[in-house]
Amino acid sequence: MPHPPQPHTLDAEAVRTWSSLALAALGRAREDIDAINVYPVADADTGTNLYLTAESADRALEAAFGSAAAGVAHDATPGVTDSTAGAVSLAQAVRAYAHGALIGARGNSGTILAQLLRGVADVLGTEPEGRAPGVLLAQALTRAAESAYQAVAHPVEGTMLTVAAAAARAGEAAQAAAGTAADVARAAYDGAREALAETPGQLAALGRAGVVDAGGCGLVAVLGALWQALSGQEPAAEPVRGRAVPVPQPTEPCAQEQGGPAYEVIYLLEASDAAVGALRTRLDGLGDSLVVVGGEGLWNVHVHVDDPGAAVEAGVVAGRPYRIRITHFGDERRRARVERAERAVVAVVPGEGLAGLCAEAGATTVLARPGEAPAVAELVDAIRRAHAREVVLLPNDADWRAAAGAAAEQARADGVRMAVIPTRSAVQGLAALAVHDPDASFDEDVVAMTAAAGATRYAELAVAERQSFTSAGICQAGDVLGLIDGDVAVIGAGLPETAEAVLERMLGSGGELVTLILGPEVPDALAERLEAYVQHGHLAVDTVTYRGGRWSAPLLIGVE
Repeated sequence: MPHPPQPHTLDAEAVRTWSSLALAALGRAREDIDAINVYPVADADTGTNLYLTAESADRALEAAFGSAAAGVAHDATPGVTDSTAGAVSLAQAVRAYAHGALIGARGNSGTILAQLLRGVADVLGTEPEGRAPGVLLAQALTRAAESAYQAVAHPVEGTMLTVAAAAARAGEAAQAAAGTAADVARAAYDGAREALAETPGQLAALGRAGVVDAGGCGLVAVLGALWQALSGQEPAAEPVRGRAVPVPQPTEPCAQEQGGPAYEVIYLLEASDAAVGALRTRLDGLGDSLVVVGGEGLWNVHVHVDDPGAAVEAGVVAGRPYRIRITHFGDERRRARVERAERAVVAVVPGEGLAGLCAEAGATTVLARPGEAPAVAELVDAIRRAHAREVVLLPNDADWRAAAGAAAEQARADGVRMAVIPTRSAVQGLAALAVHDPDASFDEDVVAMTAAAGATRYAELAVAERQSFTSAGICQAGDVLGLIDGDVAVIGAGLPETAEAVLERMLGSGGELVTLILGPEVPDALAERLEAYVQHGHLAVDTVTYRGGRWSAPLLIGVE
């Protein structure tokens, strides 16, 4: 709940109040902002992305205050009072706020909001002395707009950037007239509102749709919360909709967005400034809507591409990417045509190739590294992105089921009907997706998907890292292990021979379809050899082959 609106000086409590009020404002406007989301992709999620980014920022800020309070309790000395102990400074608060937005930024708009907050922190996070609060805030807003423009590879006017720049100019004018921090915030808010009203005349996509920019609309809400936090006055409620130019609404909400890149790729990246410079150049050549924000070794990367694997690979070359999210726009555009989908599927997958397969099948995906359980927050975010009343979650690994269960509980608290199907391998997840029927009842669909997953035997081939005892005997480092349903069943010297032995065991109990998922370094010749092996010994069995992408096992096998 937002803190009571009381006027504040420009201090840590003001930042805390701003955060809670901004989160509440974005929560109220989320669905309306989603509905006017036209540019750069009409995928009806700008309001949701801004809300999730602000939610992450607010959590980080509250954690900073909580840590300070816990420090007081831990270090307290009986009979001694220190009025400064446990206090959070303005610099600490604004840096925590910006860092939380950076690590939780969602979508194009959320990434830009994170950079705007970082710009504010660049000025207010240095414990400045001798400058009036109004001067500081005006400089912070100017730095925010400048840094946001620098973060976007190809800035476009009529967007959130334009609104930020107008707010900064208005804030500087108020400061020049000796305004207080509240005066500067009010001027910035009013300037942003005026600039937002002009966006349909600046950007053709907005003009055709007869709407203002969705990201800019969210920024106005954030600036309104800033003014309220500093003044104690509540901004008047404004309708998000409202045409600034008299043009007809297109009959197809996404008709103007044909031919763009198919995927949105977002990840956090640990890398040096020099490496990020080269990464920007590489990603700029792969797609569009490129925004790279952050600094001091931690970055948030956002880009729209046709080849998500290449975008992730570029991040691997630059540093260490993690929290990777790949979204297929075709599915998002279909969702944009309805207020809320009835049912969706969320799948956790260890490879961008598998993520692409699941996305094409209609699933919202969470990309995870093998052996690293996805964070519960990542799964909750994916469930929210699915924007459905009912969600089926496929963990696709026995070790990831605990996180899936925790995420499902959180989603149920939000009113989402959830089912977690205990898939233990990506091939079981693909089998479940193959029979998914959104037109069936929820229970019927879950039963059918569970049955399909349960009827799929799975195997994985891996290379032993050291000598060890297994259920199939003692293996040496470098041996190829064939695991069937999670247990080592075959120990071999080479991948092809071991794969054939595994297939023979699995098909010995019957089967109609073999699914092969090749790892990133496995040649196509292996798939051809295994397909021929299956055809020769089992004429009635079909074989399909896919590429798993980076982080997938050398070979996954499914037999249905």
